[in-house]
Amino acid sequence: MQYEWRKFRADELRQQAARNAIVILPIASIEQHGPHLPVEVDSMLGEAVAARTAEKVLAKGQPVLVLPVLWTGLSEHHMTFGGTITLDNAAFAAVVEGVVRSILRHGFRRIVLLNAHGGNENALRTICDDLTPKLGVPIVQFTYWYAAAVPIAKILETQGGLSHACEAETSMMMVVRPELVAKDRIPLAKANTTPNVDDLVGGGVYMWRNIGSRSGSGVLGNPEAASPEKGERLFDAISTALADKLCNADLWALPWTSDTIAPGV
Repeated sequence: MQYEWRKFRADELRQQAARNAIVILPIASIEQHGPHLPVEVDSMLGEAVAARTAEKVLAKGQPVLVLPVLWTGLSEHHMTFGGTITLDNAAFAAVVEGVVRSILRHGFRRIVLLNAHGGNENALRTICDDLTPKLGVPIVQFTYWYAAAVPIAKILETQGGLSHACEAETSMMMVVRPELVAKDRIPLAKANTTPNVDDLVGGGVYMWRNIGSRSGSGVLGNPEAASPEKGERLFDAISTALADKLCNADLWALPWTSDTIAPGV
C-alpha cells in the first residue's frame, strides 16, 4: 500500500510512470488558525486527506502517488494575526509550474492538484487554465471541501460547510494531531464578526477582505461543536468522495481540447 513519492527509489518511480499512476500534489499553507490551533493546520489536513484518498484509490486497483505537501501558498489575508507565511501570486504560480513540469518530464500524465487552503482556490484555477494548453496535458484541480461538499454538510451540525479553524477543521485536527488542539482556548474563538459580502448584497459579488476584518479571533465557524468522532467521519467521507472521483475513468478520458475530438460537420 505504498503511495508516498518520497519513499520510492527513482527506478521504482519510473515504473510507476509506466503504470500511468495518478500523482497527487497536496497544496496548503502556513497561517494563523485562531487561538486554539497551530499554524500548520491546512498542511497537516491536506497531507492527511491526500494520504487517506490514496489508500482508497489503491484499494480500487489504481496506482497512485502522493507528493510532499506544498506547505506555503497565498495567505496575505491572514498576515495581520502573525505566524503566517505567504507567497505572492507570481511566486506561487512559478513553484506549482516547476513541480508540475518535473512530474511531466518523468512520464506521468495524470496530475492532481489537491488544494487544502481557501486562499489558493482562485490562483489554482488560473494556473490550471494556463498550464493545461501550455504543457499539453489536462491537470485536475480541486479544493477538497468543495469536491466533497455534500457528505461534509451531512456530518456538520452547526455549519453548512468547512470554513476556518471551525467545527470541521478542529474535529479533523483532533484526529491527526490531538495534542496540538488547545481545547481550553476554544472559547476564545468567540469574537465579533462582520457579515459576508453575499449576506449584504447577495451572491455573485467578490471583494477581497482580510480575516481580521471578518473575525476578531481569526476563526470563521464554530469550533465548540468539534469532536474526534466527527473528525473521523469527515476524513472517511471526504476520502471516499475524492477516491470515487479520481477512479472514474471518464474523468481522464474526457476531451479537453477540440484537437482530441472529431471535428463537427
